[in-house]
Amino acid sequence: MNLKYRRSLIVLLFVSHLTPGTNLWSQDKAEAPKYKTVKNIPYRNEPNATDYMKERCRLDLYYPAQTKNYSTVVWFHGGGLKAGNRSIPKALQNKGIAVVAVNYRLHPKVKAPAYIEDAAKSVAWTFKNIKKYGGDPKKIFVSGHSAGGYLTSMIGFDKRWLKAYGVDADQIAGLIPYSGHTITHFTVRAERGIDGKQPIIDNLAPLFHVRKDSPPVLLITGDRKLELLGRYEENAYFWRMLKVVEHPDAEIMELDGYNHGQMAEPAHPLLLRFIQRIVKKRQEKSSN
Repeated sequence: MNLKYRRSLIVLLFVSHLTPGTNLWSQDKAEAPKYKTVKNIPYRNEPNATDYMKERCRLDLYYPAQTKNYSTVVWFHGGGLKAGNRSIPKALQNKGIAVVAVNYRLHPKVKAPAYIEDAAKSVAWTFKNIKKYGGDPKKIFVSGHSAGGYLTSMIGFDKRWLKAYGVDADQIAGLIPYSGHTITHFTVRAERGIDGKQPIIDNLAPLFHVRKDSPPVLLITGDRKLELLGRYEENAYFWRMLKVVEHPDAEIMELDGYNHGQMAEPAHPLLLRFIQRIVKKRQEKSSN
């Protein structure tokens, strides 16, 4: 069976069996945890913080208040690094996990690498604070759609960004970028006066930082015929290079029939299944 067809069939079968509100952790309704949301938490409090940084560098935390040692997803919104606002994806609610939804500074008010620094700082905040809310710092996953996928890969593969805030990127339990650039982002190229159709791979490209010892990674894109220019192909090449360096846990999934804007919804169940697999694998390893 064609590999692309087989993966797409698996995705369709999996998604079709999930009804709205399905909890992958199979909790009884009577035992379902209550959730709390803490909004508008500032994650950058530097003495020299600008007004724009104080306004924009905030996050919302949604978590199961009666559960301990739960997994957490740090979620970055899309918008080309130029637009967008944080939100808690509905498909990730009531699933026994926490979600940290992050705002970051945007072009043209800032330029690279400001938004990458913000992404790293918000993940560092999560590592340093999630335990206070009952979460497990060893079960922090990072994800996001489009520009959020790019930020996910940048801070997960290029270790300098999190290192600046006292966190080792390899502490991340898993990376799940949705349809993110793996070459240098088109907004970064535009800031340099480079045409959007001119691909660049430099130190602001996740591809530049391919390494076998990064956290487990699940790359998800829309249909290659419907996606943004080259988006599937660059992710496929990224996956291929991860295999070349013998990364032990890297997957790619293409969602047939879904364009760039549509692909996030069918991707959410795949993220949840990925989290469940990684957590189970770690539990089995620790028990042996």
